[in-house]
Amino acid sequence: MKAILRNYRQSPRKVRLIADLVRGKNASEALTTLQFVDKRASGPFAKVISSAVANAKDQGKDVEKLFVKTVEVNKAPTMKRFRPRARGSASRINKRNSHISVELGLRK
Repeated sequence: MKAILRNYRQSPRKVRLIADLVRGKNASEALTTLQFVDKRASGPFAKVISSAVANAKDQGKDVEKLFVKTVEVNKAPTMKRFRPRARGSASRINKRNSHISVELGLRK
């Protein structure tokens, strides 16, 4: 029961704050927590968790016993952009992306 979101357009450092909130919680409890978190990444993170729950449902697992087993937020390819600066020079702007992967497990 796994779900992955690739190339999410937000820095991994910011997304990991959300990952630390839901790690180890029940799936339904994690989704409830994400509704009240005031961060931009909480919406896509909730989508990934609900997708993993749907995958578990398709495999015939009991949804009530699911918990967030592992959460990984990894670095994705960075888009490089340039901004004009003084005296004809330029400075680089890194637009960072992240890969989010969530794996659910069954509690006994």
